[in-house]
Parts: sequence; structure tokens; C-alpha cells
Amino acid sequence: MWFLLGAIGWIIFAFWPAFVARRKGYSFVLFFILSLFFFVIALIVAYLLTDKTKTAQDIIDDRTAEAALDKEEKEELARQRK
Repeated sequence: MWFLLGAIGWIIFAFWPAFVARRKGYSFVLFFILSLFFFVIALIVAYLLTDKTKTAQDIIDDRTAEAALDKEEKEELARQRK
């Protein structure tokens, strides 16, 4: 009985890295199988992979937003120093 519950739990946890990989544009099945045998490694790799679903415009938008935030932070620091 406990073995069956443990096996079901292990299979449910194996979906976690597979869903992360799918969201980033990688193979769900490959990561599911990998996580059945090497769960921790598959989870780490899935989170470290770059996102293949991002377009060039998304990257440009991210950089523009970061630059705007940096500018605002510098202006705020300058105001605080006065």
C-alpha cells in the first residue's frame, strides 16, 4: 500500500520539471522521463534553461524596462543625496 502511494507521489512530482520545461519551450515528455529517474537534476536543469519562447521583441522590451528602472533608481538616489 505504501509503495503504491509512494509511486503515485513520485509520478506526480515528476510532472513539475516537465511543466517548467514545457513552459520554456522544451520537450515535456523528455523532461518527464528524465525527472522520473533524476528528479533533482531535471528540476535544476529545467529552471536554468533559457526560454525558447521569448521573441526578439520581448528581449528588447525587457532591456528597455530594466534601463528605465535603472534611470529611476539613479534619479531617486540623487534626490536623496540632496
